[in-house]
Order: sequence, then structure tokens, then C-alpha cells
Amino acid sequence: MNSLLLPDLFILLQGFTVLGIDLFSRKREPVVTFQLTWSGLLFNFILLLCLPYDRTVVFFGTYQVSGLALLFKQIFVISAFFTVLLSRYYFTEKGNFRGPMRAMGEFYGIVLFCTFGMFTVVSATGLLTLFIGMELATIPLYVLSAFRKGDDLSAEASTKFIVMGALSTGILLFGYSFIYGAVGSLRFVNILAFATQYPLHPLLFLGLLFIFAAIGFKLTLFPFHMWAPDVYEGAPTPVTAFISVSSKATAIAFLIVLLYGPLAPLHPRLQYLILLLAGATMTVGNLGALKQKNLCRFMAYSSIAQAGYILLALAGQAEMGRASIIYYLLIYAAANYATFFIISIVSQKRTEEFASLRGLGKQSPTLAAILLLSMFSLAGIPPLAGFIGKFMLFASAAQEGYYFMVIFAALNSTVSLYYYLLLIKEAYILQPTAGPMVFEVSFVQQSSLAILTVFMILLGLVPMISTKILLIVQ
Repeated sequence: MNSLLLPDLFILLQGFTVLGIDLFSRKREPVVTFQLTWSGLLFNFILLLCLPYDRTVVFFGTYQVSGLALLFKQIFVISAFFTVLLSRYYFTEKGNFRGPMRAMGEFYGIVLFCTFGMFTVVSATGLLTLFIGMELATIPLYVLSAFRKGDDLSAEASTKFIVMGALSTGILLFGYSFIYGAVGSLRFVNILAFATQYPLHPLLFLGLLFIFAAIGFKLTLFPFHMWAPDVYEGAPTPVTAFISVSSKATAIAFLIVLLYGPLAPLHPRLQYLILLLAGATMTVGNLGALKQKNLCRFMAYSSIAQAGYILLALAGQAEMGRASIIYYLLIYAAANYATFFIISIVSQKRTEEFASLRGLGKQSPTLAAILLLSMFSLAGIPPLAGFIGKFMLFASAAQEGYYFMVIFAALNSTVSLYYYLLLIKEAYILQPTAGPMVFEVSFVQQSSLAILTVFMILLGLVPMISTKILLIVQ
């Protein structure tokens, strides 16, 4: 068996092992499953770093592993790793003001299987495998959103997520039907040959438009974004963090696989549509975030705006577009997870509202400083990693001559700085209405925040990492 397939097999085996321990061992199951899950994900990440990125191997004719796929799998594993660490405290009695979560083994097993579905998306060689991977990566999220049993907000979030997800799946298959009707095959090789010969075929364009609409739901593009604030608020915070990073990375990977792969001949004619969606999405996300008072809803609108910036790079050529998106997803994951860790610490005894951050600068200067770095990184302030990431996204569009959109995106990024500063204002300037509160920060939370903070700073100071990614995806 080729070594390139080991990470996929390992995470699948790990998922079954965690569920097996949960089923047959009840006494020490919480400790064992937690240790097994995070250590297994860490091992998988190290394994991914050791694999050759200059090779492309196809398994069973339907599953392909390349340098691009390995880079995306790193992002998925990192996201799952920090989701596991973030969720650990939520399974204790003091973990959250909404009460503890139950069934830790099931939770971690679902996260692992969901991650395997994401692996499948970036390794697909046909529309059928791509669809199966997307559903494997999406359906477990419906379960995770409702994981807090007896919580009305969690049940509402899951219901809305399922309805929107089902609609998205139907639209996606409808788009598939047009492409299959034109090509007569679901394999990427045959679709690319047909698209190269008939790049103006109406069925291809019609199918791709429906696919864009379907993935727009998962990527939270305007006007398919309305489910996100309610789901982000109602789902358990670790699940919200997982959705904000992994689900978004999976959706953009889906588009990259298609637009720079079998449907590459159609890409030049879709650039204006991509720019229009990107501009509308970042504007709606930024305007929506201005009036939020709930931290998770705020992060939902921030995530919508970030989707607009990421989509902007998709208008560029393959090499620069893919490299800038992967690099930015790494940066976005670090800043997002750092923010959600702070939200989880604050929400142990307080609600997840802006006002709960008041007094954080005095009561816990370290947490307030990390929050400040996270917000500035998401806003794209130098010398943090977010600045380099946004610069690369904008450069991808600028290479194609879309300077107006680059200026428009830069102005949107300036607007985002205002609402990110609102959180800093709550933490440093406004006085708390209640008395001072002592925050309980576990060793896992301290270690995670330290790693994420170093990551945000290091990626900004060592831009050669982005050059390495560019060389891999070429």
C-alpha cells in the first residue's frame, strides 16, 4: 500500500477505534477517548508533513492523492485537532453556562468521520466521489449541531442546518444532472476533454451555476448565507468553530477541484460571476457584523466576510489562487480557534455576549492580548499573519487585472477593522456591570492558545511558508 494513503486509512481506523472504546469501555472512556483522539490527530499531522508532495497517485481509479490534497488534509487535521482540544472542557460540569455535553466518545468519532469525508473531497477523481465526500463531510455536522440534548437553541440550529443542507444537496445533484447530460460521464478526465472541446456548451454552464449555488450554502456566500448566524449561535461552541473552519475549507476545496480541474476551460468566463459573489459576500458579512451583540453570531458574520475574501482569490490563475487560499485558510484557522477558545473560557459562567468580555483586560491581560492579536489578524493588520494572507488573496485577483475589486476588498477590510475593534473595546475599555470574575483556564486551553498565538505571529514573520505552498501546488 502506497504511503500517500496512510493518513486517510489512519483517520478512518481511528474513528472506528474511538467508537469501539466508547461502546465497550465505560469506566475510563472519557480520558482514553480524549487522549487517543488528540494524539492520533497529532500523529496524522506529522505523518502528512513527512509525505512526498511532488507525487500524484491514483488509487482504485477514483481516489487521488496529490500535493494539493495533502495541504488541504493538513488544514482539516489541524481543525479537527483544535476542535477536540476546545471541546474537552465542555464535557465537564463547569465547562459552559449552558451545561455540560455528554457522550464524548461519540462526539470525537463523528468529528473523525467528518474529517475523513473532507479528505475524500480533495482526493476525488469524479463527480460521484466528490459528492460522497461532501455528504460525508456535511451530514455529521447536522448531528454535531444538535449534540447538546435538551437545548432548544441547539435543536433549532440543527433543524435549520438540515433544511438548508438538504436543499443544497438537491441543487448540487440537479447541477450534476446537466453536466452528466452533456458529457455522458462523471469522471473528471472525460469532463475535462468535453469542456476543452466545447467550452461554450450551455449545459456545462447551467450545471456549474447550480453547483455554485449549492456550494454557496456551505461556503456561506451571499445570498445563501442566512442559515449561518442561527446555526453558529445555537450549536455548541466547539462545533461552531469546526463549522467555521473545516466546512468552509471543504467548500472552497470543492470549487478548487472543479474550477482548476475538469471545468478549467470554463474558468475565464466565470471570473466576473466570482468577483460579483465575492464583493457581495464580503459587504453583507461586514455590514451584518456591525450590529451583533452575541459573540457566536458575530463570528458567523465575520466568517461570511472572510468567505468573500477567500472567493476573490478564486478569480485568479490556478497556481496563485490555490496557494493563497491554502495559506489564508491556515491563518484564518489559527485566529478563529484562538477567538473561540477565549469565548469558551469567558462563557464558563457568563453568556456568550459582548458584555461578557468587559473587564477581561484587567482580570486576564493574557487572554485579552490574545483576543486583540486574533482580531487584528482577521482584520489583516501587519505584521500579523492575516496581513500576508489577505495580501496574497488580493494579489491573486490583481494578477488578472481586477484592481477595482482589490480596492473594493481593501475598503471592506477597513470596515471590518471597526467591528473587530468593538470586541477590543469591550475587553479593554468598558467596565463590567457585575463584579470581577476569576476565569478557570485549563492546561489544555493554555497550551492551545499558546500554539495558536505563535502560529498567528510566525506565519506573518516567515512568508517563505507561502512560497513553499506555491511551489507545491504548481
